[in-house]
Amino acid sequence: MLIRFASIAALAASAMAHMDMISPCPRYSPQGENCPAVPAGQSLDYSMSSPLGASEPLCKHTTPFATPSATWSAGQSVTVKFAPGGAPHGGGHCQFSLSYDGGKTFVVVHEELEHCFFNGAADVRQYTFNLPSNLPSSDKAVFAWTWVNAVGNREFYMNCADVAIKGTSSSYTGKEVTIANHNGYPTIPEFSGN
Repeated sequence: MLIRFASIAALAASAMAHMDMISPCPRYSPQGENCPAVPAGQSLDYSMSSPLGASEPLCKHTTPFATPSATWSAGQSVTVKFAPGGAPHGGGHCQFSLSYDGGKTFVVVHEELEHCFFNGAADVRQYTFNLPSNLPSSDKAVFAWTWVNAVGNREFYMNCADVAIKGTSSSYTGKEVTIANHNGYPTIPEFSGN
């Protein structure tokens, strides 16, 4: 009985071992806020907090929701929330980005470098920032949170949410999202985070 309890405790701990976005609702999240219906033929993903596997594509899930998880306006203040618990692996680099080509390319709209998930002594589970004021409109934009953890196995985390953007510009350019510790991309060694 003691061994069975220890095994269950280990599984529970591993289920909370990483981080995942819950708002805006990422594709197929079982715990996201205000999630649209999962597309036909797809199912909820109970491993949202795991890093991308070596053979998984960016965003992990490439079939978008039929309706957006959120509707934002250019220049608006937005809040991105993360699930409680988890292990922030000493912080690291988080980037928040948008794609207007279905998730092929992403442009950074906000980043938290080195100390993502930490603010002094407290853990951080949400970030509020202003979107650029010169974003174009789209009913099919993809918002992504990416994370390169500071310590531990060299991993790359990415959750994507389908969003609508209301803007007036014809295009937006900026810093390209950093992809690391994923198949075919550079590896970033451990570094001092929090």
